Amino acid sequence: MQKTYDPKDLEQRIYQRWEAHGWFKPSGEGSPYSIVIPPPNVTGTLHMGHAFQHTLMDVLTRQHRMQGENTLWQPGTDHAGIATQMVVERQLNAEGVHRRDIGRDAFVKRVWEWKAQSGDTISRQERRIGNSVDWSRDRFTMDEGLSEAVAEVFVRLHEEGLIYRGKRLVNWDPVLHTALSDLEVLPVDEQGSLWHFRYPIDGTNEHIVVATTRPETMLGDTAVAVHPEDERYKHLIGKQIRLPLTDRLIPIVGDDYVDPAFGSGCVKITPGHDFNDYEIGRRHSLPLINIFDANAALNDEVPEKYRGLDRFVARKQVVADLEALGLVEKIEPHALKVPRGDRSNAVLEPWLTDQWYVRIAPLAEPAIECVKDGRIRFVPENWAKTYFQWMENIQDWCISRQLWWGHRIPAWYDDQGNCYVARSEELAYQQARLTLGRDVKLTRDEDVLDTWFSSALWPFSTLGWPEQTKELKSLYPTSVLVTGFDIIFFWVARMIMMGLKFAGDVPFREVYITGLIRDENGDKMSKSKGNIIDPLDLIDGIDLESLVAKRTTGLMQPQMKDKIEKATRKQFPTGMPSYGADALRFTFCALATMGRDIRFDLGRIEGYRNFCNKLWNAARYVMMNLESAPPSSATGPVEYSAADSWIRSRLGATIEEVRARLAEYRFDLAAQALYEFAWYEYCDWYLELSKPTLQSEQSSDAQKRGTRETLATVLEAYLRLLHPLMPFITEEIWQSVAPLAGRKGETIMLQSYPTAAEFPRDFAAEAAIAPIKAVILGARQIRGQLDIPQAREIAVAYQSPEAADEASLLASLDVVRGVGKISELKILPTDAQLPPSATAIVDRRTTSSPLAGLISDPQAELARLRKRKAKVEQDLKREESKLANPNFVANANPEVVALAHERIAEFKRQIAQLEEQETMVSRL
Repeated sequence: MQKTYDPKDLEQRIYQRWEAHGWFKPSGEGSPYSIVIPPPNVTGTLHMGHAFQHTLMDVLTRQHRMQGENTLWQPGTDHAGIATQMVVERQLNAEGVHRRDIGRDAFVKRVWEWKAQSGDTISRQERRIGNSVDWSRDRFTMDEGLSEAVAEVFVRLHEEGLIYRGKRLVNWDPVLHTALSDLEVLPVDEQGSLWHFRYPIDGTNEHIVVATTRPETMLGDTAVAVHPEDERYKHLIGKQIRLPLTDRLIPIVGDDYVDPAFGSGCVKITPGHDFNDYEIGRRHSLPLINIFDANAALNDEVPEKYRGLDRFVARKQVVADLEALGLVEKIEPHALKVPRGDRSNAVLEPWLTDQWYVRIAPLAEPAIECVKDGRIRFVPENWAKTYFQWMENIQDWCISRQLWWGHRIPAWYDDQGNCYVARSEELAYQQARLTLGRDVKLTRDEDVLDTWFSSALWPFSTLGWPEQTKELKSLYPTSVLVTGFDIIFFWVARMIMMGLKFAGDVPFREVYITGLIRDENGDKMSKSKGNIIDPLDLIDGIDLESLVAKRTTGLMQPQMKDKIEKATRKQFPTGMPSYGADALRFTFCALATMGRDIRFDLGRIEGYRNFCNKLWNAARYVMMNLESAPPSSATGPVEYSAADSWIRSRLGATIEEVRARLAEYRFDLAAQALYEFAWYEYCDWYLELSKPTLQSEQSSDAQKRGTRETLATVLEAYLRLLHPLMPFITEEIWQSVAPLAGRKGETIMLQSYPTAAEFPRDFAAEAAIAPIKAVILGARQIRGQLDIPQAREIAVAYQSPEAADEASLLASLDVVRGVGKISELKILPTDAQLPPSATAIVDRRTTSSPLAGLISDPQAELARLRKRKAKVEQDLKREESKLANPNFVANANPEVVALAHERIAEFKRQIAQLEEQETMVSRL
C-alpha cells in the first residue's frame, strides 16, 4: 500500500478493472434483485440530485450482489423530448439558423449527434461516481427495441379504445408550439389587473358587468353566465348580450358554477380559451370560437382590426377601444396565478386543438388497488397519500406533442382524413387497402409522443418486452425504485399503470422516495443562484477560475454575476479540492435522512475524506504488523485477549445494525454505524489496545497470533461491510488485507456480505473491556482538564460500582498502563477518601489523580484556570445577548437559534467544571 491515500490514483484504475471483467452483470444465480435507473435526460450532465440517488441505488445493488443474488442495475438515458429539442434549437439559433430552415430530417440528425455527445458525458460521470450498472445492457428510450415497445403499447391501447384523438382544450406553449400536460404547467404568482366591462343587454338600455383578467379573450366570448338562483340576474337568463367590438349576440345562461359573491356575479364565458368555460360551454351547447393561432396572435375569427396582433398587444387595444366606448367600469389590481411552461417559461394559452389522449381511468383503478393492498409499498409511507390524491382525481392524459424529436405517433392518414393506427407503415398501408379496397397514399402523423409515455414502459421495455425474454421472466418485477417526490405523478404512477397493463404485474415492489439536495443554507441548487455544485468537481477538484466561470455562465445579469463571483472566490479561495468518489458517496449516505430534503455541507465531505485517510492509515498499521507473520500462514495455538474478543463482538453488533438499517433504507444510520465502529472502536481503541500484546516480550506466541488474526479478520470483514458505500478504497485495501486474512478472490465486490453470525456477540468481553476504556478515557480527560501532555504518565485511582471491574483491570493491567500512560493504578472502594484530586467520570466509573502529583505551582494553575473561565464567560455573555434580542429570535433560522441554546449549555458546563477545578487547586 502507498504511504498516503490518493483517490485519483486508485478510483479510475479500479473501476476500469471492474468493468473490464464484466463483474457488474447479473450472475444468473440466486434470488432476483433488480433496479432500473431513473434515466437521466440527454440534455447535459449529471447534477447533485443524480449523484445522490445513484449512490443510494449503487449501495443497494452492491449489497445484494454480495449477498449472492441475481442482481441487475439497469442503466440508460431518456431522450427528453422538449428539453433536448430546446438545447439543440438554441445551438442552431446561435449559428443563425432555425430548425425549419434545415427541415425535420436534418434537425433530428443534429439531435442524434447531440445525444451521442451528451450520453457519453453522462456515462463517464456515472463511471466516475462508481455506478456498478450492467453497461452491456445500456438502453436509450429511442433505441430500436424500446421504440418497438412504444408502438406496441400505443396500438394495443388504441385497439381497446383507451387511446383516442379528440379536439379539446390543451395547455398550449406558444414558444415551443406544442401541447403540454397539466404536470408541465407552473402556476406562478404574479400581479395583474381585473378589468370590469359593461356588456349591453340587447334591446334595452341596461348592461351587465363582467370582470376578467384577460380582456383580449372577450373577442371569443359565446355567453355570459349567472347563478340560476341569483335574484339580481335570474330574470335575465335567456336574454341576449350584444358583445362589444364584435357586434355578435350571445346568450345569458344560468349555471351553478358561478359564484354570486365573486365580482359582480356575472362571468364571461370563452369556451375556446378557458378550461372551466369549456365545461360550461359543453353543458349549454355553446359554440367554440378559437381566436388565437399557434403563436398566440389573434386570427381571422376576430374583427379585422385585431387580426395578427400578439395577445398582449391586443389586450391593450381592446381595453383602449372599450374605454373609448365608455364600457370600462373600473380596473383593479389583482393577484393571480399565471400558467407558465416549465421549459420555456412562456405564458401558456388554453387552445383548442386536435390531440391524442389516453383514457386513463381504467388504467388508474388497478394502479390504486396495488398500493392499497400492499403489492407496492412507498417509503416513507406518507407518499402513498400523495399518490392516492392524484390518482383518484386523474384526468385523461394528453400524449401528443408538436415536436420533431421523439417517438412519432404510429398513425397514418389518407387524403380523406381517415386514420390508420399500426405498428409500422407497411401495416398501415395494409389496413388502408382492406378498408378502401384500393391503394392510397398515406401521410404519417406529424406529432411525437410525450416523453413520459416511453418512460412509463422503462422497467419492462429495457428487459426486452414485448418479447418474453429470460431477463423479463427472471428480473421483472424489479425490486425497488429510488426516485424523487417531484416525479411521482410524471413517472412513478404511469409506470405502475403500464406495468400492470402490459407486463402483468407491478413494475417494482417498493418505491423509496428521496429528498432533494439543497445547498448548505437550505436553498435549491440552481444556475441562476450560482450555488450549483458539479459532483465531479467534488470528486476530482477544480481550480478557482474554472469554478467561477462555471457558476457565472448563461444569461445572468451582470450584477448577479458579480455577486456570485465574489461569493465563490470567498468560499473557495484556492478552488475546490479533490475529495474522491468514496468521500462524496459516504456524505450522501450520511445525509440521507428519511424523506427530508438534504442540506449539502462541504464540511461533511471534508470530514469523510479524513475518514478515508483514517481507514487507510489503520490498514497500513495492520499490514506492517502482519506482513512478517501473516495469520493465514500461522500455526499453533491461538489465544484471544479481552480486546480481541471485544472488537469481534462489536463488529458483530455493527454488522447487525448496518444490515437492519439498509433494509429500512436508513442509509444515514447505516453510515453512522459504519463510521463509529471504524473511527472509534477499531482505530481509536482496538489498534491501541493491540499494541501492548504485539510489542510486549511478555506476550506469548499464542496471544500474538490471536491479536494478528483479529486485526486481519476484523478489518477484512469490515471492508466487505463498508464496500457498498465506499467501493474504491475498500477494494484497494482488501486486495492487500484479504490474503493475510486467508480470504481468496479477485475482487471484494463478489465476496459475501458479512453476517452477524460470523462474529457472534460476546457480552462478557464487552463488559470486561468497559472498565479498561473508562480508566484510559478518565486519564486522558484529566490531562486535558489540566493541560498536561497526553504522553506524560500519571498515577490514578479507580472506583466503580461494578464488582467485576477489578478482575478485568488486573487481567489487562499491562494494556491499561501502556495505552493509558498510567504509572500506577489503584483500585479503591467507592466510599474511599481521596486527597484533593482531578477526577473524571465515565459510565458511572470514577478515575482520579492526586493534584499534588500533577501541579507543581498551584498559584500559576489557578491563574490559568481563572483566565480560561473569564474567556468562557465572555463567550457565554455573547450568546445570551443574541437570545435576548427579539429580532434575532424572530428572524434567525430555527437551527441557528437552537445552536445558540446548545452553545450556552456547553459554556455553562465548562464554567462549572473550571470552578470545580479551582476549588480543588485552591486546597493545595
